[in-house]
Amino acid sequence: MPKLKSDTEFKKLFYKMGEASKMVGVPASMLRFWEKEFDCLKDLQKNRKGDRLYTEQNITDLKTIYYLVKEKGYTLTGANEYMQTVNKVKDKQQEMLKSLEKLKHFLEDIKENL
Repeated sequence: MPKLKSDTEFKKLFYKMGEASKMVGVPASMLRFWEKEFDCLKDLQKNRKGDRLYTEQNITDLKTIYYLVKEKGYTLTGANEYMQTVNKVKDKQQEMLKSLEKLKHFLEDIKENL
């Protein structure tokens, strides 16, 4: 009989608010508050009941927000600006990777045709 993976080996696509709250170490009320304050959390997905659903990226963002606000002493405005800057950099890096992939395929096509 095949061995089943343990629960810790499975990753969820979405986490409910209670799970996210435990993962970040803050009460659910703070997550709701941060959702209003931080642009990166404004468009959370919700299920049919209206429960918030957090992705791995949302959890990472929440942990970063926690670190900035609670440990580094950033203001909410400062932390929000930091998060926006980081997300812009990530977007530019993604664009650059796509561009490099296209260039790679182009060069491979040229190599094939030689």
